[in-house]
Amino acid sequence: MKAANVSLSELQIALMRVLWDRGEASTAEVASILGQDRGLAHTTVATLLTRLQKRGVVGQRRDGRQLLYRALVDESAVRRSMVADLIGSLFSGDANALVAHLVEESEIAPDDLARIRQRLEQGDGDER
Repeated sequence: MKAANVSLSELQIALMRVLWDRGEASTAEVASILGQDRGLAHTTVATLLTRLQKRGVVGQRRDGRQLLYRALVDESAVRRSMVADLIGSLFSGDANALVAHLVEESEIAPDDLARIRQRLEQGDGDER
């Protein structure tokens, strides 16, 4: 699936990270991992997985009696989509305004700026 406009909540991203890390996981496996970190019940995880599956964000297959889930969108595509939404909604489509905000609010340390400059010089910051 192309992640043209995939916006996920913090909890959905945590769930997706389990799938991105493992490749494929059962509801019980995801619930076990998220249960340790967030105290989520198995039923909550099952509901989240079902909703993401209906949206086309995750796929499922049956293995015996259990369902196994896998991500249908990759992390970088979700990141791109969500950052584009952020830039569009909070910065009127101006990516420079986002970067200026991060610099002004000291969210970007001086050594981070050097790494950003280096990436831009190498061409990793291709414009879209």
